[in-house]
Amino acid sequence: MKFWNINICLTSPKSIMVIISLLLSTIVIASVWPSKTKVEKPIEVKEKAIWEPTEEDIAFQDSMFCIIERTQLDLDTIRAGIDRILYKLERFDYPDGSYDSIRYVKGGKIDKRRN
Repeated sequence: MKFWNINICLTSPKSIMVIISLLLSTIVIASVWPSKTKVEKPIEVKEKAIWEPTEEDIAFQDSMFCIIERTQLDLDTIRAGIDRILYKLERFDYPDGSYDSIRYVKGGKIDKRRN
């Protein structure tokens, strides 16, 4: 390329170094250059009053606690029933009225068959 009556080769090491140095200096100057800064107002924090439960709120919470307690008792009753059913399922009843219980061992023959 002929520029100002001088031959300049863009692939020579000198010209590549000049191009890279110009690019880097432009990036550095652009990152340091001061820009217009906005002054923001500080955020005002308003204090909120702490929630105080009324008598209605306390009564509602008590009723919910009673419902939860009754549900837990019902679940305990259901679990006991399931345990009785499983016990009966694991017993062998013979026609003569005698029975034999199965000893359940985790990882045993019966456990492998059930799973």
